[in-house]
Amino acid sequence: MSINTPTSAPAGVQFVKISRDLAGQRIDNFLLNRLKGAPRSLIYRILRRGEVRVNKGRTKPDYRLKAGDTLRIPPVRLPERRKVTPGERVLAQLERAIIHEDRQLLILNKPSGLAVHGGSGMNYGVIEGLRALRPDAPYLELVHRLDRDTSGCLLIAKKRSALRRLHELLRNNEIDKRYLALVKGQWQGGKRTVDAPLRKNVLRSGERIVRVDDTGKAARSVMRPLATADTASLIEIKLETGRTHQARVHAATIGYPIAGDEKYGDRNFNQLLRTMGLKRLFLHARALTFRLNENEPAISVIAPMPEELQQLLQKLELASD
Repeated sequence: MSINTPTSAPAGVQFVKISRDLAGQRIDNFLLNRLKGAPRSLIYRILRRGEVRVNKGRTKPDYRLKAGDTLRIPPVRLPERRKVTPGERVLAQLERAIIHEDRQLLILNKPSGLAVHGGSGMNYGVIEGLRALRPDAPYLELVHRLDRDTSGCLLIAKKRSALRRLHELLRNNEIDKRYLALVKGQWQGGKRTVDAPLRKNVLRSGERIVRVDDTGKAARSVMRPLATADTASLIEIKLETGRTHQARVHAATIGYPIAGDEKYGDRNFNQLLRTMGLKRLFLHARALTFRLNENEPAISVIAPMPEELQQLLQKLELASD
């Protein structure tokens, strides 16, 4: 006897008129939010097959919705999802992690090991945790993403208008994003700019991987050393674009893989640092600076480095400036 996953009844075709408040989003992100619980593979499949239409025409996943667009969403059959609420320990951790909050946004010092959203085997992530923490908040949405193992500054919009504005700032490279990374070996040559396009690939195993590829999207990182030793160096990485795995791939491409990186890193280097207590990726989104509105002062935040990373730097006799 086979046991089937319970499913909800398929809804009919939906037609959505895009308002100004909804405009500016990529259509794949809009569908992920609209079709709660839908896997990304399903979203891309219905887009690829032309089942999703904008103004009666086919569209691509990176299309940005415009005010006045009419969006056709086909009926989809989704598995019923049991709602999982983060425990009190996780909620308390998120409350402590808030390092800036105002009426339009909040900024977290995201812990390593916590995904930004549920999915891919995770029952919940930061955004689900925040919504459980603030059940009366009318609007909470991720502005951008950090890898699960990356810690540090994560932007959350509390208003749709703030989300649109922050996305505009990201597209125009008007948010200064600084990361700290521990990389293999003694850094040579001072500040370096890595200008290498990146392309996402999916391996036969289903694993997603990003590679430098001339046909990929433009990606630019500026790296400068803060402290060096024979074994490892602490560097600052300024991301001038926001591609998936950008810091990790760019660092590895120029011969300085990031410590603890199981996908793009150096196995022997990672094993050495594990003996010294490193159990995660040494990548920390340290600082954000931006001006949300021209008539308001700039927002500048620094996320303190986690204790386990500080302890490793002490063992390596490395100290940041």
